[in-house]
Amino acid sequence: MDRKRVIYIDVDDTLIRTVGTTQIPMPASVDFVRRMHAAGHTLYCWSRGGGDYSRDVATSLGIADCFTGFLPKPDICLDDRGDKLLDYCDVILPSNAANH
Repeated sequence: MDRKRVIYIDVDDTLIRTVGTTQIPMPASVDFVRRMHAAGHTLYCWSRGGGDYSRDVATSLGIADCFTGFLPKPDICLDDRGDKLLDYCDVILPSNAANH
């Protein structure tokens, strides 16, 4: 990643897995966040659970300072690109985070 990028990081099943009431950190994803922040990229943490939930999870993982903001995932996107909105976006799965 040569240029500075804007990166949105999901919470559930990306930064953590939840089993019952236990949240289990996903180390490769947490490390990815730290590496991308150190490289100067702009990171946002988001979740269907909302901004406060995103912040709470990031804080519990010790990476809240890596994020510019904490957001809910959008329900609607109004954009002229329509279904091509994310055609330029690289998608990294949590299982591949260590490779990026």
